[in-house]
Amino acid sequence: MTQFVPAQSYYAASANLAPERPALEGLHETDVCVIGGGYTGLSTALFLAEAGFNVILLEAMTVGFGASGRNGGQIVNSYSRDLDSIEKQTSAPHLKHLAEMAFEGAQIIRQRVKAYDIQCDLKDGGVFAAITAKQLKHLESQQQLWRRFGYDQLELLDTRQIKEVVNTDRYVGGALDHTGGHIHPLNLALGEAAAFEQLGGKIFEHSLVTSFNQGETAEVVTAKGSVKAKFVVVAGNAYLGNLLPQLAAKSMPCGTQVIATEPLDEALAHSLIPKDHCIEDCNYLLDYFRLSGDKRMLYGGGVIYGARDPADIKNIIRPKMLKTFPQLANVKIEFTWTGNFLLTLSRLPQMGRIGHNIYYSQGCSGHGVTFTHVAGKALAMAIQGQAERFDAFANLPHYPFPGGRSFRIPFTAMGAAYYTLRDKLGI
Repeated sequence: MTQFVPAQSYYAASANLAPERPALEGLHETDVCVIGGGYTGLSTALFLAEAGFNVILLEAMTVGFGASGRNGGQIVNSYSRDLDSIEKQTSAPHLKHLAEMAFEGAQIIRQRVKAYDIQCDLKDGGVFAAITAKQLKHLESQQQLWRRFGYDQLELLDTRQIKEVVNTDRYVGGALDHTGGHIHPLNLALGEAAAFEQLGGKIFEHSLVTSFNQGETAEVVTAKGSVKAKFVVVAGNAYLGNLLPQLAAKSMPCGTQVIATEPLDEALAHSLIPKDHCIEDCNYLLDYFRLSGDKRMLYGGGVIYGARDPADIKNIIRPKMLKTFPQLANVKIEFTWTGNFLLTLSRLPQMGRIGHNIYYSQGCSGHGVTFTHVAGKALAMAIQGQAERFDAFANLPHYPFPGGRSFRIPFTAMGAAYYTLRDKLGI
């Protein structure tokens, strides 16, 4: 049976109040059953509820338990593999559909926050920070690429300008994405769940799905109940386990680690990130950091392939933080946690359908905050019979990891080690 370990995170400690939701018991019938109470499931369920569908959402633990409640909280546009990479493997009409959605996730999040008054410490501005001249050159190319597809909100920063937004000597320049930003991720998930329930949606927590039966009417089974539905949406991502073995073969759970300091003095916090943007560097295995609503430094980085929990998160991440901000040498670390995201071989998300009424979306590969909201809209529209968006993702090619499940971790780690060495050498 799948094992779930609660996160001892800053987000969990500072979460908004949420109701205790019951476990599923007995037989239920609905239009759509959504499996997974993270952003993908919540976004899909909310779009469907707004369209008048009866929806039941099942969550194995609690809303936002997985990556949606543990991530870095950064709103990052486009996909983990950018549009130029997609352009090399598809047609112009296909690329056009994907490009139209590449910058939409941030818009959907802001619309949700405004429409439902979600209190999640939303702040504007996301910075890509270049450590080397080569990385800065890549950001110049990225700006040109995004402009080619109609997006002009990426502003290049020189050495002086990057120092004005993040007070460290590590970076030679960067790029500010004006529609990027950051949020308290768990509170966003809780707010979306509350909005869904306001529209009549039902959420059952502590309701691990053990199996489901396909058919004209699908049946989703838990330990104490079941749901019969015209459609099912599978949105478990890295916490899906082996419920659908055919999906597990094409993806790999990976762990990332985050630390949170004690609240910083207002003057110190302002001196570190004067404009309160979020920042990620341009390394293959990147660092990402920002200030929380109560002025803690949240700093994350590193990848554990296969999603093992490291023994000492603090000793992995704190040196990274001090390399960027030696000013924090005497600041106490109050929270450390890890969470899993789902990696695909192509680094592009996987969306598809099993039979005629089982839909799935997974494998955001590190860009989940924005993509999951795009996915929710695409899945909801497909269920309503408008499949253009869904098909754009479903038609992307996806492959199993070389060597199968036994060798996907060492092969991927070897590749990561190669790119990490290139980052260190600046080549």
